[in-house]
Amino acid sequence: MNDAQLPSGTVTLLFTDIERSTQLLEELGDAYGSLLVEHHRIVDAAARQHGGRRVDAAGDGLFYSFGTAGGAIAAAVEGQRELATHQWPGGADVRVRMGLHTGEPMVAGTGYVGIDVHRASRICSAGHGGQILVSAALRALVGGQLPDGIALHDLGEHRLRGLAGAERLFQVMGDGLPESFPPVRSLETLPNNLPRQLSSFVGRDREIDEAAERLGATTTLTLTGVGGVGKTRLALEIGARLVHAYPGGVWLVELASIDEGTLVADAIATALGLKQRAAMSPLATVAEAIGERTTLLILDNCEHLLDAVVATADGLLRSCPRLKLLATSREALGLPGESLMPVPSLSLPPGRPGADPADALAEYDAVRLFVDRARAALPDFALTEENAAAVSQICRRLDGMPLAVELAAARIRSLPPQQIAARLDDRFRLLTGGSRTALPRHRTLRAAFDWSYDLLTPEEQALVPRLSVFNGSFSLEAAEEVCSGGIVEREAMLDLLGRLIERSLLVGDEGGVEARYRMLETIRDYAQERLAEQENAAEYHVRHLQWFVGLVEQASPAFFSGPVKAEWVERLARDEENLRAALRWADEDPNGADAELALVSGLWRFWEVRGELLEGRTWLERGLARLGGEVSQRRSTALTGAGVLAAHRGDYAAAAAFHDASLLIQREIGNPWAVAAACSNSANVAVERGEFERARQLFEEALVLTRRAGDEHGAAFIITNLADVAARQGQPDEAERLYAESITAHDALGDRFGVAHATAQLAGLVRRRGDRDRASALLRQALAIHSETGDRRAEARIHQNLGDLAAEAGDYATAEREYQWSLAIRATLGARVGIAAALERLAGVAEDRPERAALLLGAAGALRDEIGTPLGAENRRRVEEFVAQLMTARGEAPIRRALAEGRMSPLAVVLDRAARRD
Repeated sequence: MNDAQLPSGTVTLLFTDIERSTQLLEELGDAYGSLLVEHHRIVDAAARQHGGRRVDAAGDGLFYSFGTAGGAIAAAVEGQRELATHQWPGGADVRVRMGLHTGEPMVAGTGYVGIDVHRASRICSAGHGGQILVSAALRALVGGQLPDGIALHDLGEHRLRGLAGAERLFQVMGDGLPESFPPVRSLETLPNNLPRQLSSFVGRDREIDEAAERLGATTTLTLTGVGGVGKTRLALEIGARLVHAYPGGVWLVELASIDEGTLVADAIATALGLKQRAAMSPLATVAEAIGERTTLLILDNCEHLLDAVVATADGLLRSCPRLKLLATSREALGLPGESLMPVPSLSLPPGRPGADPADALAEYDAVRLFVDRARAALPDFALTEENAAAVSQICRRLDGMPLAVELAAARIRSLPPQQIAARLDDRFRLLTGGSRTALPRHRTLRAAFDWSYDLLTPEEQALVPRLSVFNGSFSLEAAEEVCSGGIVEREAMLDLLGRLIERSLLVGDEGGVEARYRMLETIRDYAQERLAEQENAAEYHVRHLQWFVGLVEQASPAFFSGPVKAEWVERLARDEENLRAALRWADEDPNGADAELALVSGLWRFWEVRGELLEGRTWLERGLARLGGEVSQRRSTALTGAGVLAAHRGDYAAAAAFHDASLLIQREIGNPWAVAAACSNSANVAVERGEFERARQLFEEALVLTRRAGDEHGAAFIITNLADVAARQGQPDEAERLYAESITAHDALGDRFGVAHATAQLAGLVRRRGDRDRASALLRQALAIHSETGDRRAEARIHQNLGDLAAEAGDYATAEREYQWSLAIRATLGARVGIAAALERLAGVAEDRPERAALLLGAAGALRDEIGTPLGAENRRRVEEFVAQLMTARGEAPIRRALAEGRMSPLAVVLDRAARRD
């Protein structure tokens, strides 16, 4: 349903589902589909007749919203009456439970979100087939204005799973409705000792469903995760969800305060309310009490008593055939048949920080938890466009960890979200003051992590702080080189990393060609504080820096000797956060100048390929500032990199200054080949500035120098450059002659890349002379060579050129396919400048789909803003004219919405959309 169709403000929500639907499916087989269709038709008709709108449907469950409480009740009553008299396939007995609640849910991207939605759903789940339950809020709103013949019967207060406090429930009574039902399915009416929750449960629906399914197939399910990730609260919610499935009861056994393994069985007995018998051990007492009853034990916080828990649990499972165990622990218990379920952080907003509007953010569990807890602290708090970016940042910086998010939300009484976000660098001082009734380790974030850290072995305690020098993910080899030493043996590193994953202090990154590991940011901050307490902390930062200097030096041939190798682009991209950390350390270290220059000089081609132009130029200029006026090869290399990146950003004046400075250094050093390269760099910028004569002179000087140095490969490339200048100067015949000379020279040297490059440049000239067929043939020749040699950047460029040819001929379908090829390659390389260009071209051939074109343009514009490569004045004018055409064709409002959607959408979503023709 379109969000714009959903009523907002105070609305009444109706949830329905079929009781025993799984049993009906098994009984009816294929006929169940027909039953479901008839069920939906009956309930839909009743809802529509009384002003209801269907919000969602999932299996046999339906969800509606109504503008009036009376209309919702009338729809539920009419629906139940029709369902009760309907003749179902196979004579099936179909009974539907319904729950209604009135509130003010938030309208978000996928419908309604918020606690009112959950309350209505839980009320429905508490009922029985044929029963209609309503909340006290609806009862208060409708007052005495009920539909004729309808009354509400007070069922008293009930604790419903996932809701804070008790909910007063009422049953709808009337002609044609059953009156007698079993007790409401609440926590008071079923055997359990689950504690009353004083705050609502937010999110985790997928995890709860998965846990319920896995408990049906195993005897023991262990929820694992770091302290603060919400294992205990999730276990309680799972227990509450399943309490009706365990006639023997759902019993919480709290082990956190027990420090002696012999007391585990006593704790279970106490939880079940059993009295110790002198002639029996606590374990035997529990086993006898459970017997063959279907029972669920929740063993909470097992990590510090693993051996005792395993021994006790194993004994009970062997004695009690229908017993199930749900455990929470930092690591696996090690029981036979145990199933592990790592508890993830809460879902987080993807995309660029600050790009998501408030209503979209409300779909993510971490944001919903923050808002819920903030409202508990400050009832007037609301998620607005002014604070949405800050709330999103808080949740992301805290990794969606429930304890951290709750502690941050509690600060809303004294600080607005913007200030909370600004203070997160000092999170362990900020995030204090949890509930006084919580366990001590859950009152502050640091206490939760201290608990985990204290349970580690000495080797693990030594390794965790050392690993904090890594930023983002890291490889096994990097950890071995940087973090081994002393009691942390290199040969034991793999096992130690595995154990830290088991203890939920590390995450193993899946996919890719090598094993990678990472810490959540919040855990890493804790580990960094631990490292800072050590006298030799700097040693590990230095070792980290040295490792990544070595990695960059290893990658250098792939970036500076022929075509850039895609595999090395991907390799460095995996360690990009570590490279930034190494640069920061080198920049702050008085003795780090050499390492900093080695990094920036070796990384500038990587930054060029990835489109990280502003970042790269910033680091290059910092490195150059440390060198002053030094006359050296390393300073010349850094100047070259700064010049190339400046040129890509359209800052040709700065690019010329950088390249000319590099040329002066090379003239002073006197190496002919290096002088020739510097001449070519300065000449390339001169071409872009329209200084063609100066460019020609510099290229001719470079040609003389390369030939004097015996560099025939270099000479052949310079001839291609001279051909480019001739073409730009309006000398097509001279240009074609030079391209042919270059192709012949490259071919004689066996330089296939050079042949392909010159051929592609010749194709551009031929295209401008109006011979599209020949231009296409030349481009195909060049593409075949680049594909064979693996030059992915060149492949992408030629696919784009082929797209341009097709677009000029009016063949937009072919142009779109070529642009999509170009985009796919550039996305693989992470070449963001090229990605922006490909998106713009795809938009240009989607004029018949105006909103698609606008979305792609919006995404390209956002990407250009992010990487600092604005369109030139002429191209910007063309885009503005194109947008005006789209608005004329489709209307201003839809195009503005599509442009905004493109700017806000995560790049991965846009790339997926661009790959399809919709």
